[in-house]
Amino acid sequence: MFTGIVTGTGTVTDVTTDADGRRLTIEAEGFGPFEHGESIAVNGVCLTVEEYGSDWFSVFTASETLDKTTFEQVSTGWTVNLERPLAADGRFDGHVVQGHVDTTTTVEAIEQVGEDWTFTFAQPTGYEGYIASKGSVTIDGVSLTVADIDDTAGTFDIAIIPTTYAETRFGEYAVGDRVNLEVDVIAKYVERLASQGDLS
Repeated sequence: MFTGIVTGTGTVTDVTTDADGRRLTIEAEGFGPFEHGESIAVNGVCLTVEEYGSDWFSVFTASETLDKTTFEQVSTGWTVNLERPLAADGRFDGHVVQGHVDTTTTVEAIEQVGEDWTFTFAQPTGYEGYIASKGSVTIDGVSLTVADIDDTAGTFDIAIIPTTYAETRFGEYAVGDRVNLEVDVIAKYVERLASQGDLS
């Protein structure tokens, strides 16, 4: 389990593609040490370390992951958000994040407001009900709070503070970019229970 509190970034230095998926090599100075088989969330996707060195590691993204995420467009030079799973005695600062991306969405607008920024994203078809005002979402692995929703326009806003802007991929986004989206798993459980008539 993750919390959406990104603790570092890395740079994609190599990408190889075959019939089964894509293998990424990521340079992440200061994020190690690494271990074979450990889980790391890369742009919000829980992936397994295959090979590694003192300041790099490689992961494999299968075809199902490529279908649901932005990893089919990742290329060398990309910056990626990184997070390790929450330790049992760790501090819980974000929200429950599984590292199982639900879908992708697009950046619709970016506006600087004083020292902060407002990012507007499209509400992906079929996921509108999971996006609630003041509720939690994860974008490229970052735990965020929905600031506003415009159902007419089919968008939602996120307020980004300077630290998040500077220390994650948010400082690199442009209008039209696709990002990974994981909705709040608690909302999924509530929906499932309601559909089964198990809520009173």
